[in-house]
Amino acid sequence: MRDLARTLAEAPVLRGLPDEDLELLAGCARNVRFAAGAWIFREGGAADTFYWVRQGQVALSVHAPGQGELTIDTVHEGEILGFSWLFPPYRWQFDARAVTAVAALAFDGACLRGKAEADPRLGYRLMTRIAPVVVARLQAARVRLLDLYGAHA
Repeated sequence: MRDLARTLAEAPVLRGLPDEDLELLAGCARNVRFAAGAWIFREGGAADTFYWVRQGQVALSVHAPGQGELTIDTVHEGEILGFSWLFPPYRWQFDARAVTAVAALAFDGACLRGKAEADPRLGYRLMTRIAPVVVARLQAARVRLLDLYGAHA
């Protein structure tokens, strides 16, 4: 667990968290890999995981009627993927597919929510790090959708 906590300290989104927080988070994490082209999650599916992408790239997309799959953002090495585990009804809002082979740490969403509820300071620290990612992803989706609908206006 200590090795995993040390690895978590390298994640840009978690940098600066106290060691005890990293130890708690490590208890919810596991290493995962996805082959290029593999679906990581699908829109509407149960959102029960949060990922820190250590290697590779992931495309976030939505299905646009008459357009097919539309990539709205790309998650790169060092970035986090997935925030729907934070908000009821815990359903994915986008599709995520590995563009290249991906190595990541996957965090159990229910485990993280439980630890954040038990320790509000930890919950606050997580939210202040994840909220900017949520805002950036929603902004990317907004811009991409404006491109899509602006082209048809």
